[in-house]
Amino acid sequence: MSGPTGRGPRRLTRWWRRRSLRTRLTVIAATAIAISVFVAFQVASELMDRELQVTAEDQLRSDSRVLAADAERAGVAQVQLPPYPGSGRLVRVILPDGSTRTPVGQPALPPVSGRAGRVAQGASADLMEPNDSDEDGYRIYTLRAGDGAVQVARVVDDSPINRFGFGMLLIGLLCVVGGALVGRTVARTALAPIDRLTAAAVRVAHTRDLDAGIPDEGGGEIRRLIQSINEMLAALRDSRRAQRLLAEDAAHELKTPLTSLRLNVELLVRLDRRGTLDSALSAGSRTRLLNDLGAQVAELSTLAAELTEVARGDVSDENTELLDLADVVLAAVTRARSRVPDIEVALDVTSVWVSGRPAALQRAVLNLIDNAGKWSPADQPVQVRLRAEGASAVLEVDDAGPGIDAVDVARVFDRFYRADSARGLPGSGLGLSIVQRVVDDHGGRATVARSTRGGALLRVDLPAAAQPAPLARRAAGEDTAAR
Repeated sequence: MSGPTGRGPRRLTRWWRRRSLRTRLTVIAATAIAISVFVAFQVASELMDRELQVTAEDQLRSDSRVLAADAERAGVAQVQLPPYPGSGRLVRVILPDGSTRTPVGQPALPPVSGRAGRVAQGASADLMEPNDSDEDGYRIYTLRAGDGAVQVARVVDDSPINRFGFGMLLIGLLCVVGGALVGRTVARTALAPIDRLTAAAVRVAHTRDLDAGIPDEGGGEIRRLIQSINEMLAALRDSRRAQRLLAEDAAHELKTPLTSLRLNVELLVRLDRRGTLDSALSAGSRTRLLNDLGAQVAELSTLAAELTEVARGDVSDENTELLDLADVVLAAVTRARSRVPDIEVALDVTSVWVSGRPAALQRAVLNLIDNAGKWSPADQPVQVRLRAEGASAVLEVDDAGPGIDAVDVARVFDRFYRADSARGLPGSGLGLSIVQRVVDDHGGRATVARSTRGGALLRVDLPAAAQPAPLARRAAGEDTAAR
């Protein structure tokens, strides 16, 4: 469980995420300047403090040497001490017995420390007592002189540091305010293209006008963002156009079978209401009419399935897997024979492994066989061949029909396209377009040519894949056993 200590950072994070990018940039700029000023103040204060300390200590040493020279000439007990100037420097002489002499009117210094006493006794030559060693705010320098010692002291004055810190505080506040204003200005200038981009995107969302592109301005990341959005709008525009064409073509293709189906049903209903169904239609006519109705319903079912397949486009829940294309072809042939029992298919397939979606590939092969079955004469089988050719799996389906006219070759794989010679045959013109899409999705190529039997030869080239290792070893073992 997270305690109260974890709620503060989360709330701050949520607050920060709700701020605009302009506000974030302003806060970041002001914070960066504040941190820079604080660090600069700390460094400058430390350097200034050290410089003042060194200067003060040098001055104490210089004054002590002058007084020590006088004390050595006249003796520490008789040396003439300079009068107290009223502020600044303080002096004191330490006699051999530990007593002290100070100028008249000078404020009392702190008692002589033990270390300073040892200097007067000759234990060491000098001693600089730092700030934190005395409680009265003095810096005292002790120097051996004759049979005693002299001391020069100064009151520690922090006022220059305090004035410097106050000045730096004012400068820091001005810098933070200026930094916030500069950050706000820079953010407004830098984000102006994004504001215009946002306004253009809102306009497109409200007007639904995908043809209104966004002006390409700015540079670097902004320009790439605008180009990406324009590319997205172009893709949406193409998708909408494709949907509209699909709907228009579907409505056109559905009109004929629906009209025929409606007329036949209306005829049956009218005759049944009159009670003349048996007398008006002979048994053969009724059989033909019912067969026509069944064929029209089957055509509508096929068209609906193909429209669904086309409308789904590249969206598929099927996973890509390593598969033997020969198994896919055999399954498609089995389905084709179950749908059209009188179709004859001649197979010549070898095992070729590919990486793909089995259901989609089977649908493509089935469409190729169905297309060939419509054109092939009853006494001529549809020939299906599968082989490996270089790094490709080659599938060929040919028929002995009339073939495809040269003017129709370029549009064979277009949606709803049907040659003039195919107008009277069942079909929607979507089968080969589905083949084209499946082959493209698998990185292959679909082509059409004339077969040696005079009909159409539809060829599909797919990238071949390596055979799985266990199967390869088994195939090699079977080959060795056969030898």
